[in-house]
Amino acid sequence: MTNENEGLERQVIELIATDRISIPIRSMGNKLYKARSELAQKIDLDEFKGKYKNERVYARVENEDHEKARGMKEAIEKFEAKYPKYGEILQGYIAEKRTNREVHLYFGMNEGKRLTAEDYLGVMTDLGLSAATAERLYPELIEVSRKLSKARDEERSVLIG
Repeated sequence: MTNENEGLERQVIELIATDRISIPIRSMGNKLYKARSELAQKIDLDEFKGKYKNERVYARVENEDHEKARGMKEAIEKFEAKYPKYGEILQGYIAEKRTNREVHLYFGMNEGKRLTAEDYLGVMTDLGLSAATAERLYPELIEVSRKLSKARDEERSVLIG
């Protein structure tokens, strides 16, 4: 195998390892984000007039007004109400289908081949984890990744253009 091929193989291996590690991390992140919102919704500060503080923690509710651009749907509805003839034309343009070209890179492992622990650990240390931390996290992260992935050998893709 030439150095050029080895370099390309290394890049694809890093992509596969990164993709597989991203699955459990993204899943956990989504669960944490949802839990955070649900927990915040349950906190009732009415009894404390919107402000709570004790030795360890504090919480307060603030109402904030922000300028926000009108949404496209609302803007089109207003335009249509004011200019019905042109609004109908605009709705026609919106309804037209258009071709959108996307470029995907498909990647995966060949049958019977596997990534090594070193492949995954390299990605984890590239994320900023120490080698010791990466080694401790690796078994759990890979186990979660395997549980979340329906088909380990399926071809994956990433949008590149």
